[in-house]
Amino acid sequence: MNIFIVTGSSKGIGYELVKQLKGRGDKVIGIARTNENDAAHMVTADLSQTDRLTGIIANVLEENLSSATSFTLINNAGTVEPIGLVGTIDETKMAQALAVNLTAPMILSNAFMSVLEKFEGRKRIVNISSGAGRNPYEGWGVYCTTKAGLDHFSRVVSLEQETAEFPVEIISIAPGIIDTGMQETIRASNADDFPLHDRFVDYKQQGHLSSAEETASKLIAILDREDFSKLGPIADIRQIG
Repeated sequence: MNIFIVTGSSKGIGYELVKQLKGRGDKVIGIARTNENDAAHMVTADLSQTDRLTGIIANVLEENLSSATSFTLINNAGTVEPIGLVGTIDETKMAQALAVNLTAPMILSNAFMSVLEKFEGRKRIVNISSGAGRNPYEGWGVYCTTKAGLDHFSRVVSLEQETAEFPVEIISIAPGIIDTGMQETIRASNADDFPLHDRFVDYKQQGHLSSAEETASKLIAILDREDFSKLGPIADIRQIG
């Protein structure tokens, strides 16, 4: 059985990934801060509480070891806040964003690889990155930095796994501009804090945003590709044919 673990699974891309993967018969465990419908496949956790994460994912993995033919960790959870020019950002919000966007995926990946070190089936880590990790944007100092860090972490893991006995495949993929709650947050931000505010308002008005459903479908298609291991460690969903 294919086992997928998806963070940020209560909304947006994460929600659609869980829905579509379950719909085709895969086993999916979602990790999110909220579980409004008390779904059995969901684990409730605040990713900013990083000291809990190793135990959470270790339990999930060990519970499924006997039935799994593959494991895939999808580090999807993330926040674009705090938005603001460096020098004006609240340090508490900065620390929370660093924890959710970067520290949590690193800890989860580390535990995933440790528990499954001798697992002989297919093992994959998919980090949901952003073009903001590859280009600087005023007002997104925290977001850009965390996504750049996630990209570089993926490069290091990929390099290290070249000599592993049972290697983990890893990809850090930018999914494009998606019509999710994150975009609503961006449009609601102050233009003084984010000079590109009007551009993102135009994206919505001009219909340039992809749907979460469409994006999740494209991500799953990428996971199904026979040449998946050759796509990473850094990729952009818009550039994969």
